Amino acid sequence: MALYWCTECIPLAVTALLPVILFPMMQIMEASEVCIQYLKDSNMLFIGGLLVAIAVEHWNLHKRIALRVLLLVGVKPALLMMGFMVTTAFLSMWISNTASTAMMLPIAHAVLDQLEKTEAEADEKELCSGQENQAYEMEETTKEDKENAAEAGLALAMEERRLRRERVYKELSKGMSLCVCYSASIGGTATLTGTTPNLILKGQMDALYPGNGGIINFASWFGFCFPNMVLMLIISWLWLQFMYLGFNFKKTFGCGTKSEGDKAAYQVMKDEYKKLGSMTFAEGSVLTVFVLLVLLWFTREPGFMPGWATVLFNKEKEYVSDGTVAIFMATLFFAIPSKIPRWLCRGRSADMTGETEKAPPPLLNWEVVHEKMPWNILLLLGGGFALAHGSEKSGLSLWLGQSLEPLKTIPDFAIALLICLLIATFTECSSNTATTTLFLPILGSMASAIQLHPLYVMLPSTICASLAFMLPVATPPNAIAFSYGNLKVIDMAKAGFALNILGVLCVQLALNTWGVAMFDLKEFPTWANVTKP
Repeated sequence: MALYWCTECIPLAVTALLPVILFPMMQIMEASEVCIQYLKDSNMLFIGGLLVAIAVEHWNLHKRIALRVLLLVGVKPALLMMGFMVTTAFLSMWISNTASTAMMLPIAHAVLDQLEKTEAEADEKELCSGQENQAYEMEETTKEDKENAAEAGLALAMEERRLRRERVYKELSKGMSLCVCYSASIGGTATLTGTTPNLILKGQMDALYPGNGGIINFASWFGFCFPNMVLMLIISWLWLQFMYLGFNFKKTFGCGTKSEGDKAAYQVMKDEYKKLGSMTFAEGSVLTVFVLLVLLWFTREPGFMPGWATVLFNKEKEYVSDGTVAIFMATLFFAIPSKIPRWLCRGRSADMTGETEKAPPPLLNWEVVHEKMPWNILLLLGGGFALAHGSEKSGLSLWLGQSLEPLKTIPDFAIALLICLLIATFTECSSNTATTTLFLPILGSMASAIQLHPLYVMLPSTICASLAFMLPVATPPNAIAFSYGNLKVIDMAKAGFALNILGVLCVQLALNTWGVAMFDLKEFPTWANVTKP
C-alpha cells in the first residue's frame, strides 16, 4: 500500500480498499472488523466539516469575506500581499485549500493587471508632457528635427519604462501567486477540519490509544496550531517580501500616499464586491450556522473548564463528539430554506390567483453535495485506519516499536526534529494524506516503545506533512499557482526550500514551548503504554 500510494499506479482510494480484500484472506482480521474501520468518528467529522464548506462555497460567502478583507487592507504591494495571505489562510481554515487558492488567485492577478495598466498610462502621460517641454526648449533646430528627436526620445524612454515595469510586475506576480498557495497550506493546519492530515491524526490517536480521553479535539488543536499558523504566516510574508519586493518600506507600504494606480486597482476590488450585491437571506443563514458550529466546537470540551457536552451528555462516556456536532449543524442546511417563504411575509400560503405557493429550495441539496464532496478522501481515511488497526492486530506495530528502541539514546527534541525534516521532505513527492497515513502508526509504535509521549512526534509530523512548498506537484494549491504560467519550478523551489526549513523550526518551537504546557508532553501517559499486540 505504501508503494502504491507513493507511485499512484492506481488511484489512492482504490489502494485504500486493499485491506478489505487482503486482511481477511491473510486471516489477520475478520471482514466485518475491517469494514467498520472505514466509517469512524473522524470520517463523520470530515463529512460534517465538508458539508459546511460546500454550503459556504455554493452561496459564494467565501468571496464576499475575501473581498471585504482586501478592501480594508488596501493595494500597496506589501499590504496587498499581507491581505491576500491573511484572507487565504482564514478561508483555508474552514474550506478546502484548493478552493481557497482557486478563488483568490484570479482576484490577485486582476488587481495586479490593473495596477500595471494604470502605471503604464501614467508613465506615458508623464513622458509625453516631458518631451513636449523639451521640444519647446530646442530653439536652434528646425521644426522637423525637433519632432523627430522628440519622437525618438519618447520611444526610447517608453521602451525603457516598459521593460522596467514588466520586470517589477513579473516578480510581484510571482510573489503574489506563491503567497496565496503557501498561505492556503499554512492556514489548513490551524483547525482540525482544515486539511485531511489533521483528521488522520485524530483518527489514528483514537484507534491506537482508545483511552487517551479525547486529548485531540477541535479546541485543543486550535489552541496549539493557531499561534503556530500566525507565526508561520508572518515569517513566510517576510521571506516573500525579501525575495520579490525587497525592503523599500517607503515604496511597498506607501506611507500614506495613494497613486492613480492604487486607486484604479482598489476600484477593481470594489467593483467585484458590488457585483455580489447585498447579503442575501441564504448567505446570512449559512454564516449563522457556520458561526454557531464553530462556537459549539470550541465550547464542547474547552479543556480549562467543563464544556456543554460534559454537562449534558458526557458524564460517564464520550457520547457526543466533534463529529456529532458537525453532522447536526450540517443537516440544518437541508432544512433551512434559501429564501424567506412569501407566506411568512403576507400571512397566507396562496397568492391572489389561488395557486399554492411552492416552498423555496433549501440551502443545500444532495445534487450539489454529490458533485462537490471528495468521496475518495473518505475511502483514503478509512484505508489508513484499517491499515493501522491491522498493524496492531498482527503485532507489526509492536515489532516496529521494538526495532526502534535504540532511539532511546537520542534526545527527544532531536528525534522530533529529524522526523519532521524527513516528513517535510517526503511530502514534497507524495500527497500529505498518504504521508501521514503511512508514518503516523509507525511513529505511534516507536513512541510507545521508547516511552515518549506519542503526540511529541505525531503532532509535529502531521503539521509538517502540510509544509509542501517546493514543487508544483506537492499539493493542489501549488499546482494551481504554477498553472498561471508566470512561475518556474526553480522559483518555487528557491522560495519553498527556505520556507520548509523555517516551517519545521516554527513547529519545533511551538512543540517545545506551549505544546509541552498544553499536552504535558514531557511525561509518558499511562494510556500510551501498549505492551501487547
